[in-house]
Amino acid sequence: MKKHLLLAAALLSLPAAVSAHRMWLLPSGTVFSGTDSWVTVDAAVSNDLFFFDHQPGRLENVKVWQPDGTPGQLQNGATGRYRSVFDVKLDKPGTWKIGSEMSGVMGTFKVDGQEKRVGGRRGPPQPGAPAPLTVADIPANATDVKLVETIGRNEIFVTAGAPTTTVLKPTGRGLELAPITHPDELVAGEAARFRFLLDGKPAAGLKVTVIPGGKRYRDAEGGMDVTTDAQGVATIAWPAAGMYWVNATTTDAKSTQPRVSERRLAYTTTLEVLTP
Repeated sequence: MKKHLLLAAALLSLPAAVSAHRMWLLPSGTVFSGTDSWVTVDAAVSNDLFFFDHQPGRLENVKVWQPDGTPGQLQNGATGRYRSVFDVKLDKPGTWKIGSEMSGVMGTFKVDGQEKRVGGRRGPPQPGAPAPLTVADIPANATDVKLVETIGRNEIFVTAGAPTTTVLKPTGRGLELAPITHPDELVAGEAARFRFLLDGKPAAGLKVTVIPGGKRYRDAEGGMDVTTDAQGVATIAWPAAGMYWVNATTTDAKSTQPRVSERRLAYTTTLEVLTP
């Protein structure tokens, strides 16, 4: 487990509905005709989807999975004031996965009445700055130990040629998407079905928030919430074509980390819905 937390991990401490800032990956497209294609991806944290107005997404943890599940290559990465950007060459047919999983423990404890903080650093380490404390740094005589484990995924899917499913297989850890409808075969006016899993089991009763991009150019956010059924399946009817931000969060007390009493989990993806 990574002992340091980036901005995305800190955002997990707030539900999507009340957090003003949302982290997202935005591909230049999700469906490509051949294996000589490139996809460019923007990464940012912003108030309005998908508009650059707050912080760039960090590329340190972003990974690429080729259609056979093996690691791919992120190219031409760069970070500016409000966004990061990178390219991926889609040189193999099938569905690729691009994204990150960030996890860690954050919280507080007291020693002789003085409060100290575990984790919680935002952004990359600064020269000369002390490393954040970890669970291992908590002494045996500490009091008021309040620790939270966070696990968050932020991923997108792009397809060169015919869609495949190898990269869609769940790992069995944390909150995951196990699509029934392929994420690169979404059409306006047609309902899609996505199964959400929590540690490999159906996440029943999970609220899933779906928000279209372009809020900057309309009065209402235009989002909707759907709830998964007993099998963990969320059914989403797309009202129009476009890019959609999809997010789900949940909490439980099933952390395997020592002295941690709460676990907060999040899953985020950006999906493209095409015209019929």
